[in-house]
Amino acid sequence: MSQVPVATTTPTGLTGLLVPLSDRQLLLPNVAVAELIAFRAPQVSEGMPDWFLGQIAWRDLRLPLLSFEAASSGQAPLGEGARVAVLNALGGRPKVKFIALLVQGIPRSVKIASDLPAADVELAPLELGAARVGDDVVRIPDLIGLEQLLADAGLI
Repeated sequence: MSQVPVATTTPTGLTGLLVPLSDRQLLLPNVAVAELIAFRAPQVSEGMPDWFLGQIAWRDLRLPLLSFEAASSGQAPLGEGARVAVLNALGGRPKVKFIALLVQGIPRSVKIASDLPAADVELAPLELGAARVGDDVVRIPDLIGLEQLLADAGLI
């Protein structure tokens, strides 16, 4: 399994965010997250995929709210500590600057060494890789793939 870079690294590494979900932790580069906000009930439309939770308002914008868990492997749980991570869109679409991701708690900042060890675990859809950060196995999400899922469903 090849190691997938999380972001451009320097000899000293980079700062990442460990983002808690209900069944795993995602590792994101700090710059991927624009803001962490309190969960707010999304505006829901009928007949949408399970992973699309609806639209939420943020800074005079309407953002699509997604469940990574549901998009990659199953359920879209809403825990007591649910929050929304507003992510910078990476797909290069001129009208899509941000997407929203349901998270289960508060992400924590972590220094990532440039030689981050890969974890030999089975990957779910929309996971580019897995790594070990201390004693934890973290997943590296395919954020462009997540955005493409929205585009393929005609939601952006």
